Amino acid sequence: MAGPTTDARIYLLAAGERQVAPGGPAVVGPDGVREEIPVAVFEAVRQVVEVLRAGMAVKVSPLRPELPIDEAADAIGMAPDDLRAYAAEGAIPFRSSESVHWVRLAELVAWDNDRRARRAEGIQAMLDEDPWDAPDEDRPRP
Repeated sequence: MAGPTTDARIYLLAAGERQVAPGGPAVVGPDGVREEIPVAVFEAVRQVVEVLRAGMAVKVSPLRPELPIDEAADAIGMAPDDLRAYAAEGAIPFRSSESVHWVRLAELVAWDNDRRARRAEGIQAMLDEDPWDAPDEDRPRP
């Protein structure tokens, strides 16, 4: 079995994901009381349990639906200046109020997931390429 993931994740439930299904995932307290939870909440709890069992710590913090750009950058593990640059080029929508740029959390998470997926695809494409520095069969080796 692989070890727990050490990457930070933001779990954000859309309106339809907040529903519970009878007989679905649940948390059961020491008193035997069962509380049904949404599937995405179960995934978050599972990650917390795996990390704690591995002897690591977990930080759980609520995030508002809209964040100042500095907090938004911190939430996704990016330097604030980098996120500002992406926002300035139009990669992520934002709104300004006096001296603060605000980013919607749902849009930030979607953008960051897409950015990470594109980066992973690019890395995989490079790994799948023939090595550029493979020895040339026609050239004598030193």
